[in-house]
Amino acid sequence: MKLTYYGHSCLSVNASGHDLLFDPFIAGNPLASNIDPERIPATEILITHGHGDHVGDAEAIAKRTNATVVSNYEIAGWFSAKGVRSTLGLNIGGSAQVGPFRVKYVTAIHSSQLPDGAYGGNPGGFVVSGPEGNFHHAGDTALTMDMQLLKAFGLRFACLPIGDHFTMGVQDAIAAAQLMGVENVVGIHYNTFPPITIDTKAAIAAFAEAGLRLLLPAIGETIEI
Repeated sequence: MKLTYYGHSCLSVNASGHDLLFDPFIAGNPLASNIDPERIPATEILITHGHGDHVGDAEAIAKRTNATVVSNYEIAGWFSAKGVRSTLGLNIGGSAQVGPFRVKYVTAIHSSQLPDGAYGGNPGGFVVSGPEGNFHHAGDTALTMDMQLLKAFGLRFACLPIGDHFTMGVQDAIAAAQLMGVENVVGIHYNTFPPITIDTKAAIAAFAEAGLRLLLPAIGETIEI
């Protein structure tokens, strides 16, 4: 699998001939000024919740690529009303087949409201199970004991928020990884805005001390994972 980081919580996982794009927020992110949203590929767009810093470029990319937007029922309906042709609405605990992947929408402790004030449904994260292995994108969440249930998926990696203030911070993300039984963590939702600015070297060291690996690819960087 190849993972490309586009800043904030937005990343793409290329696996089994698909480009799974998560929480696209590029044009509104000053740290991602080197990224052209018009050049980002997507076969599926997975959206964890309705906040603007997670849905910002989703409509434009979905219409350009004809990607299927996968989210909760309310967000999927919101995008359908905007003319996105292919949507799939889930709810917490539900899963569906998406191409060669089984996608499960799992608990996140956060809030969800769409940019126009519409109800954004329950926030969540995704467990993606596929031929090349399973992984998790947590979206925006607090630490929760539900994370121990994800251990059964044998995750290759997890994308966890580490910026604190609005989500888990570093220490809670370490605890989350331990509950999930995952050793490789991709950090998301950090450094974009002043309240979520962190010391990245200290974060990497804290994960290493716990026997875990924290991956912080540069914006626009692609890594094998």
